Amino acid sequence: MVARKPPSRKGSFADVPKDLMDQINRLEELFSVPTQKLKEITTHFQSELTRGLSVEGGTIPMNPTWCMAFPDGYETGTFLALDMGGTNLRVCEITLPEAKGEFEIIQSKYRMPEELKTGTAEELWDYVADCLQQFIEYHHEEEKLDQLPLGFTFSYPATQDYIDHGVLQRWTKGFDIEGVEGKDVVPPFQAALVERGLPIKLTALVNDTTGTLIASAYTDTEMRIGCIFGTGCNAAYMENVGSIPKLSHMNLDPDMPMAINCEWGAFDNEHKVLPRTPYDIIIDKESPRPGQQSFEKMIAGLYLGEIFRLVLVDLHENPDCKIFEGQDISKLKKPYSLDAGFLAQIEEDPFENLSETLDLFQNKLSIAATKPELELIRRLAELIGTRAARLSSCGVAAICKKKGWKTCHVGADGSVFHQYPHFKARGAEALREILDWTEKKDPIEILPSEDGSGVGAALIAALTLKRVQQGNYAGIRDPQAMLQGTKAAKTGQM
Repeated sequence: MVARKPPSRKGSFADVPKDLMDQINRLEELFSVPTQKLKEITTHFQSELTRGLSVEGGTIPMNPTWCMAFPDGYETGTFLALDMGGTNLRVCEITLPEAKGEFEIIQSKYRMPEELKTGTAEELWDYVADCLQQFIEYHHEEEKLDQLPLGFTFSYPATQDYIDHGVLQRWTKGFDIEGVEGKDVVPPFQAALVERGLPIKLTALVNDTTGTLIASAYTDTEMRIGCIFGTGCNAAYMENVGSIPKLSHMNLDPDMPMAINCEWGAFDNEHKVLPRTPYDIIIDKESPRPGQQSFEKMIAGLYLGEIFRLVLVDLHENPDCKIFEGQDISKLKKPYSLDAGFLAQIEEDPFENLSETLDLFQNKLSIAATKPELELIRRLAELIGTRAARLSSCGVAAICKKKGWKTCHVGADGSVFHQYPHFKARGAEALREILDWTEKKDPIEILPSEDGSGVGAALIAALTLKRVQQGNYAGIRDPQAMLQGTKAAKTGQM
């Protein structure tokens, strides 16, 4: 189905004075990404994907995950799944029954305290282990449990020599905990579990994009790419080992599949093609990791509200266009006080007079905006949201072009994809422009995913245990310990 373009508000600028209209025109020029630019970005993106797989590597890490198969729908057993995202921590218990493509899930969600993001490593792993302990005690009070296999969705760039191993390359999503980067996160995590006597054995460390890919493929055989558009942004797809030169020293079967966690948030850290604005440059400069995650800082949910806030503060202080004149904008001056949800509410305002946006600014920021100011606010939100959606499609198009896929499904998860108004439609429109489609039905469709961070992590744990049983130990640190987990999974004793 061809996605419809979002509704237009032509004519709504009739009463906007010239100084504000000049600023709106300037912002449209700054944030618009025309078709030719999208194509230029996609071409560079494609070459960077290939460079990341090379021995020398590149800006995009292109991390091998040691997830080496798609599910066939007949995986069985009971597994735990842990999802450590940027906002929440989620623990799931997932049972894969005999019925093809089915699953049963119980889950609990825990808030990730902000202070943990800049605390100590010990505090982080203690908190995660405490959440797992609460889950076990709540759902299995006084039960004697065998060792439970766990799929841990760790949604941060990590180098994996084994599937139950992950050296953190760098923190993202606002985390900045000292002493973790450059180290394997599994031993301190497992130690925190042992300290509490929890009967849990980490079987697979999974990126959320890989989980999304595998969970989506569980019910859709046309699925080829998994994407996350949420607090951060990333993608995973299945590559042939023969196309990964940096693994050639391992002498693996070149036709063997290997899921690649792209970590494409780092695309164009060298600033060659992305159309960065002065506001993007400020965000990068003032972030915990300047010079990193350039792509992510333009399209991920963590940054959209901050881009919007920086523009409004700049306009307020601009002598040629003083919006919110005579008002106290101290709340607006607080960094990261606005999130992508704030922009989403503005775009969802159904009223011609933008009364909901007026109330939003009054209640959240103590700012009484005039009608012309509200029109500028609305247009700015549209521009930032549209740019994010259009740029996101460059990565999808680049993977498809690299692999020569003319038709496929892309599974997408994340709060921005699911909740931000028109994100899907705007992304689909950009994909059409990049790939020059004229068909009535899009050959490549981006579809909502099936819980990659939960079901996907459990499926990857199941696929790993199945692989060990079959004698394929590639990327397995301790096959015997893994086989003990197989026994626990097969019994289904939870």
